[in-house]
Amino acid sequence: MITVETLDCLIVTGMPGAGKSTVTRLIAERLTRSARLDGDFVSRLIVSGRVGPLGSPADEAARQVELCNRNLCTLANNFSDAGFTPVIDWVIPDRKQLDFFVSLLPARRVLFVVLAPGIEVCQYRNTLRDPRERFYFDGYEGLDADMKRELGDAGWWFDTSALTPGETADRIIREARHHAPVN
Repeated sequence: MITVETLDCLIVTGMPGAGKSTVTRLIAERLTRSARLDGDFVSRLIVSGRVGPLGSPADEAARQVELCNRNLCTLANNFSDAGFTPVIDWVIPDRKQLDFFVSLLPARRVLFVVLAPGIEVCQYRNTLRDPRERFYFDGYEGLDADMKRELGDAGWWFDTSALTPGETADRIIREARHHAPVN
């Protein structure tokens, strides 16, 4: 059976509501030695002066996204060096950011999984979240089109619309090394 291994770095991305947080948590729990690296958590380490990825000014938002990406990769390398499989949960919307991750993870096989249950499913799942955890976002169509254009040939675009989070996690663990390498 093909499985995620320690020298792999698994990145799970997708639109808000795709199931990234739930699925990465389940994956990390199922692996023998793993670390779940949540991009939202890392970006919120900035307490004063934080500008979110879609915030303004745009140049500061971009600078903070790059800082978060660097921190995620540094953590991934450190955990991997210590024998833990890093499982990254973060929205990677374009090729430039994916290439940046790959460049900062040179000693790792990067497995890139795009959870792609469809816009309607993502919007519905977002409404099921605790109100404090909902992501208020009206750009689903644009993000979906951009991700397909920029990343449509990268990694594994995994339609999870008919799967439970547990089924999704199990399939990623079994099949990501076969379907999702980007380097």
